Amino acid sequence: MNGPLEGIRVLDLSRHLAGPFAAMTLGDLGADVIKVETPGSGDDTRRFPPYWNGVSTYYLSTNRNKRGITLNLKTPEGQEIARKLAARSDILIENFRPGTMERFGLGYEQLKEINPRLIYAAVSAFGSDGPDKDKAGVDLLMQAATGLMSITGEAGRPPVRAGTSLIDLTAGANAVQGVLAALYFRERSGQGQRVEVSLLGAGVSWLTYHATAYFATGQVPERLGSYHNAVAPYGAYPTSDGFLVVAVATDALWRRFCAALGLDDIVDDPRFASNPDRLAHRDELDAILNPVLTGKTADEWTEILTSAGVACGPVNTLDKVLSMPQVLHDELVVEIPRHDIPDFKMAGLAIKLKGTPGTIRMPPPDLGEHNEEVLGELGYTGADIRRLRESEVID
Repeated sequence: MNGPLEGIRVLDLSRHLAGPFAAMTLGDLGADVIKVETPGSGDDTRRFPPYWNGVSTYYLSTNRNKRGITLNLKTPEGQEIARKLAARSDILIENFRPGTMERFGLGYEQLKEINPRLIYAAVSAFGSDGPDKDKAGVDLLMQAATGLMSITGEAGRPPVRAGTSLIDLTAGANAVQGVLAALYFRERSGQGQRVEVSLLGAGVSWLTYHATAYFATGQVPERLGSYHNAVAPYGAYPTSDGFLVVAVATDALWRRFCAALGLDDIVDDPRFASNPDRLAHRDELDAILNPVLTGKTADEWTEILTSAGVACGPVNTLDKVLSMPQVLHDELVVEIPRHDIPDFKMAGLAIKLKGTPGTIRMPPPDLGEHNEEVLGELGYTGADIRRLRESEVID
């Protein structure tokens, strides 16, 4: 098998990041994914630098395991082809603004008439209804709108976005979860359904303990850098050659931590005896810890503290991460040669199923690479395909 979703077809009408990431994940799990792009230009991310042999690395990162076609959804012929594809699909993923798919004649209520088993995943910024439904949203805006930027960064300095597009990627992961739940329900009921996820929902869901603490105390959390609002010591500390993250989550670990650092004299100091005490006196604690930790390298402290049972480790740069023995052992970096990038590599599959493992079967497609193949499966002849090209319905 190619994975647990072998035999499932996904029609990917999404672009940018959240939807393509969701569709790629389903493809990794064995689904046959057909990516639909605009003729001539394709997914906007094809023009995002940097490039690898002329191909956008941003586009490459979320579009493996897909067959690529082009389709002008603003034309009646393009819409008809999309309906034929939807009729033969198990799952559809789209992230147009609310109402756009309905104008194309491709909304859920319209498509379920021809395919009641269709699972229709709609990804939007703020949701399909409500006062903000027509607002546009990108990851940066949504990190700000959902409050994540207000708690990210260092105290007294400007808010910052997370180093990756975590709102988009979370929304994509949420879409996968919703689709798989709907697929399971369909197996029992025979009925498809609409699945809706939003960037807003993705961001608010990340607030978790911050939101609950706010409801309990009425206090708005502030930026703490790498610190934690409920645990100390917990954060990134300087060493002689870089930064070390340390997570001392319990009082028992505190004692082990102090012993490993040779700081037995502060274990029972009233300022640090319990976690609440350490939180209240974090600046005083750091003033003691920093001179000690800067006396060795991050790797040296990692060995010492790990042996003591304390969670810690260096702050790795990407070059180190992507060559870590454990990363390579878990196949979290994979090679998928393309005709134009023979040494193409990317991040691998994060979901590991031992009985029905996912597979990487094909690299991200060129624009319209599978037009003839997919249209041929729908019954279009060579003459039909030439006519569609001439009328600019496809490339």
